[in-house]
Amino acid sequence: MDKAMGNMVFMQRWLEKFPQYKGRELYIAGESYAGHYIPQLAEVMVEFNKKDNIFNLKGLALGNPVLHFTTDFNSRAEYFWSHGLISDSTYRIFTSVCNYSRYVSEYYGGSLSPLCARVMNQVTRETSRFVDKYDVTLDVCLSSVLSQSMILSPHKRVGHRIDVCVEDETVNYLNRKDVQEALHAKLIGVKNWAVCSSVLEYELLNLQIPTIDIVGSLVKSGIRVLVYSGDQDSVIPLTGSRTLVQNLARDLGLKTSIPYRVWFEGKQVGGWTQVYGDKLSFATIRGASHEAPFSQPERSLVLIRAFLQDRPLPETFS
Repeated sequence: MDKAMGNMVFMQRWLEKFPQYKGRELYIAGESYAGHYIPQLAEVMVEFNKKDNIFNLKGLALGNPVLHFTTDFNSRAEYFWSHGLISDSTYRIFTSVCNYSRYVSEYYGGSLSPLCARVMNQVTRETSRFVDKYDVTLDVCLSSVLSQSMILSPHKRVGHRIDVCVEDETVNYLNRKDVQEALHAKLIGVKNWAVCSSVLEYELLNLQIPTIDIVGSLVKSGIRVLVYSGDQDSVIPLTGSRTLVQNLARDLGLKTSIPYRVWFEGKQVGGWTQVYGDKLSFATIRGASHEAPFSQPERSLVLIRAFLQDRPLPETFS
């Protein structure tokens, strides 16, 4: 919550610096661990507005978000199995002997048991480090496979596609002196800029704090919330997010206003969607990765436009 308060103070001071933006509709969007810090930020904004109504907060868009530690992390096993990445026997031990949330808890807690180590070694052997867990359909950048480490998964990370080595190229670009000077960026205490800092790590206790209940309180307060999933992401799979949204709608007493159906981008299916009441919605982006706009920019644009304009996703192709 301290981070949320700090972000809220930043937004408050930013509006003081640029008063022409006061009163404008505010939407906050993010992906992955944003499932933690965005709902918390929105919560303190709503609370602050009770004293001084300066944030015209209208909605949140959360992509492949970490909302509930055990549900999100344990949905990985079914995703791996249903996509052919692990065998039936490995699926059984990955769900009954040592599931993924237990493994992560032990790993970050510094007490990894031999049992969980054996299970995870088996899962890793079958899924292969040469498959991008953030997008299981894409090829990998071989130079990244051996050099980068995952954060939400404490084993080797792999690259992306479209340009599968775009991360390497980004690192090279942002380490150019002229680029750093143009960005007014100063490296203090390090020689090179890196995508993932070895200094900063996820705090396990923070990771285990559920934020799905905060999302529920925001919906009840009138804030629109979109949870969306790139359907090729195995790190925070769509299955866990979909279950969490369904259960939240049930707990809030929200009826389905738009039944589960396809939506279109152009003449192709862009994904699937379901809407509950007029404030809570879930959508998938077909063919998209953990970072959906990177791998499916056109479909992501259709999704976010529809959300900002508060209209249903296209039901027919155009």
